[in-house]
Amino acid sequence: MRYFLDKNTLFIRGSFRAISTRTAGRILPVGTLLIHTVTPKKKRIAPDKELELIAAGAGIGPGYTGLFTTVPIQDLCVFQYDFITVFITAAARAGSDMKDADGQVSIIVCSGQGLTDAALHETAEVATEAMAEAFRSPAGRKRLTPAGEIIIACEGAQEHSSAGPSSPVGSRVRAAILFGIAEAIRKQERQGTKKRPSFFIFSRFKGEHWTEWSPEDCPYYPCHFEGQRCDFCYCPLYPCNDEALGQWVESSNGGKIWNCARCTMIHEPAVADYLHKHPEASKDELVRVWKSIKK
Repeated sequence: MRYFLDKNTLFIRGSFRAISTRTAGRILPVGTLLIHTVTPKKKRIAPDKELELIAAGAGIGPGYTGLFTTVPIQDLCVFQYDFITVFITAAARAGSDMKDADGQVSIIVCSGQGLTDAALHETAEVATEAMAEAFRSPAGRKRLTPAGEIIIACEGAQEHSSAGPSSPVGSRVRAAILFGIAEAIRKQERQGTKKRPSFFIFSRFKGEHWTEWSPEDCPYYPCHFEGQRCDFCYCPLYPCNDEALGQWVESSNGGKIWNCARCTMIHEPAVADYLHKHPEASKDELVRVWKSIKK
């Protein structure tokens, strides 16, 4: 999986099996997931046609699914919990109803470990219930209605046959959404304070907690070499599953986590510049750029 923003759209690329509210629970093989920001007062065309035009404009062929949001895509929040990555846009609207709350909350859940068909459906149920629970909590603003759209996607061999609330998959998804919706609302309400998505990681250092990662406040700089570029930290390729760049290791809770601490590719100034100019570049393309400057 890798993700990037282009104007008003989040693109997530990979080799996914996915279900969404727009596919009525049907499991589809897709190579691209997206969230697109629309203008609330602008006349809308049919959602499927709108997605088709967005994909075509980005040079994406068949094999995509996506959601819409009225939130500026720069107010996106990304939550990393081991092999689960959750992308959320959310906005508070006083007195909203189900009709005018279209695009109020959009959630994409990506699992770096494969799920069976049953586990994909279970994950969707857990995500939907967590969204409703977040709306009932004080942090989620009681005035909100549980209006939102969700995509669940996974990559890799089917390792998980169950994804209930207490399972390794379901517990991570639930925790990320419960924490994430409130944070996404706060970010949207502070529009303009950050002109890029916010990234949160679930840390077990000195006790389990969520922490927001900011390159400007990084206590480990430089983590690789003097003069490194941290424009893309955390890495938008994570987890890339390329064992030439990293490896799966045992985590403190008995699961597995992708460890790429020794990889310097995304920090190389030439690679960072290339990725700014070509946000759609694949991992293999970036590796070629990296190798060319190491010669």
